[in-house]
Amino acid sequence: MRPPVPPFTAETAARKARLAEDAWNSRDPARVALAYTEDSRWRNRAEFFTGRAAIEAFLARKWQREHDYRLIKEVWAFTEDRIAVRFAYECHDGAGAWTRAHGNEQWEFDAHGLMRRREASINDVAIAAADRRFHWPLGPRPGDHPGLTELGL
Repeated sequence: MRPPVPPFTAETAARKARLAEDAWNSRDPARVALAYTEDSRWRNRAEFFTGRAAIEAFLARKWQREHDYRLIKEVWAFTEDRIAVRFAYECHDGAGAWTRAHGNEQWEFDAHGLMRRREASINDVAIAAADRRFHWPLGPRPGDHPGLTELGL
């Protein structure tokens, strides 16, 4: 079991999104991959792949090039076994150029609370370091840090 499990309520959907955010902010591909079924199907931008091993490999590549990565997720909508979130993350490349990525994800879960499908659409915006809004220490976002709505994103 990977609580919260379907059927989702507003409270459990928000908790599931926050747990996902915290895991992704760990930047630990093995930890994050455990939230997905062994045969989970992904679309991330223009990449399509299947399986926990592919997810872990993808995330390892991602975080090798996205430095000082910080992410916020917010529930947009939910049903019995699906959650839609919007998100933004900030990171910089090896040359120090900062980006804020804005996106939407649609998630589908099995009865055990593992994600069996993830569809992500993401757009990148170059930002100056002075325009960053995610300033907490690396790791999970502190409980008192504003979310996307409060930040006007």
